[in-house]
Parts: sequence; structure tokens; C-alpha cells
Amino acid sequence: MPLANDTRLGPYLIIGAIGAGGMGEVYRARDSRWTATLRSKCSPKSRQRCPHADRFEREAKAVAALSHPNILAVYDVGADQGISFVVTELLEGETLRGRLIRARIGWAKAAEIEQPWRTASPPRIRRALSIAT
Repeated sequence: MPLANDTRLGPYLIIGAIGAGGMGEVYRARDSRWTATLRSKCSPKSRQRCPHADRFEREAKAVAALSHPNILAVYDVGADQGISFVVTELLEGETLRGRLIRARIGWAKAAEIEQPWRTASPPRIRRALSIAT
């Protein structure tokens, strides 16, 4: 069940829904300590007693272990009211799905997007993947 606006999770105030997927819901949230607007991914209450809760935490740890321009920075991981959450930076803009619906990406643009991944440190990526699995 989606969280209502003005719901509090620890120091974070839910401002509105951004989207939802197989692992949880994503919300725009405000950190009451800094008045910063952030992104919060929440695992639904119903998943707290199933294997998805562990996977949710492993995913957060894996992302936190990486530092790359194409990966969201993780600021906090926590639980409140039986809901696990991961707080990341909020990136404004078009989703990849929206971009692909609007127009195909040519090979030159795809190569430009892919290039930073070639320069990423393989040991850090392997470490993050080992945490996630």
C-alpha cells in the first residue's frame, strides 16, 4: 500500500510518490534536519517478513559501496514503522523508459552513455556485486 503524503520515516517526510516496482515504492522526501529534497525507496510493510527484505538491504549496501557518475549516491538506510527504506540523491529529469518511448537512442549516444562504465574500477564493481548476492 502506498505511503500517504506527510508520512514520516525517521527524519524523512514523504512529499509524494515517484513510482513503484517489484522491490518497492519510490518517493520524493524531505530531510527535516537539512531541508534537503531526496529520493526514498521503501520496501512495503508486507515484505518485512519475507526474503525481499534481505535483498532490499543487500541492494542498498551494494550501491553504497560504489562511487560512479551513473549511480545514485546512497545517503541513509533505515527502518521505521516496519518499513525498510533507502535514501538516495534525487535526480530530476526524464526516465530511461520515457526517453526510449520518445525516440530511439542511436549508436553514438549509446556509446557515450556506456563509456563511463568502461573506466569504472572493476575491483569496486566486483565487491559491490559480491555484497548484493
